[in-house]
Amino acid sequence: MLIRLGYDIQFDIPAPVPMVAMLHVHPSRAADLREPDELGLTPATPIELYHDSFGNICSRFVAPAGQLRLYNSTLIEDSGETDPVNPGARQAPVQDLPSEVLLYLLASRYCEVDQLVDTAGTLFGATAPGWSRVQAICDWVHANITFGYNFASPTKTARDVYADRRGVCRDFQHLAITFCRCMNIPARYAAGYLGDIGVPLTPPMDFSAWFGAYLEGRWWTFDARNNRPRIGRVLMAAGRDAADVAITTSFGAAWLKSFTVVTDEVAPLEIDIGPRVLQSP
Repeated sequence: MLIRLGYDIQFDIPAPVPMVAMLHVHPSRAADLREPDELGLTPATPIELYHDSFGNICSRFVAPAGQLRLYNSTLIEDSGETDPVNPGARQAPVQDLPSEVLLYLLASRYCEVDQLVDTAGTLFGATAPGWSRVQAICDWVHANITFGYNFASPTKTARDVYADRRGVCRDFQHLAITFCRCMNIPARYAAGYLGDIGVPLTPPMDFSAWFGAYLEGRWWTFDARNNRPRIGRVLMAAGRDAADVAITTSFGAAWLKSFTVVTDEVAPLEIDIGPRVLQSP
């Protein structure tokens, strides 16, 4: 399956401002790209690429005053299969976890593990460790939190979501991540593309959030908002929570003017090479 990915994001910039963007496909999916994955800027501005401490690709630049446009269109090959599921995946004791995943057991900006540990124990202490426990957490969050774009708040934490019982995509994931960490399951926040392939049409596209749980020696995809395996999920960035994977960060004023995201399945490309036409894989 081929998926067209892209975005068009525009800002009003009152004065030159340093910015960092996380808009590239994650390095783990680089081999699947069938076209260049390049951030375009209008007006043209020098860009420095670097990898952050979580391995995400970041673009660093100084936005000039005036109208700023960030855009891209690329093509990626996907298996066309839903997120892998392994109901038998086991939860490792903390002492047996790799050192590099211990970070994802700790409290972070939006995930107050210390403040929800008793709540998590009450809700999920009787569940079987491993996959069943993570799925029980997703089921609870999905059933008890009401989704609505009007509930969005940049300061809302997992504790706030639990108290308010309302939120947007990232809030569902923050609460589920926090409950997993409370139950000694490493959990990390993920952001990327998720279209409506294989599901009813959704409102205008946006970037999406989900989370990974570390079970049976690897990261598995879970999604407390949609709570079902999906097709065509494309990772852009992962970290402790949304604070680590902001799509754009400005170190000064930058007013968002418009925002468009594209993630659509496309037919196999036909490449005209003269006397015959080949279809790309």
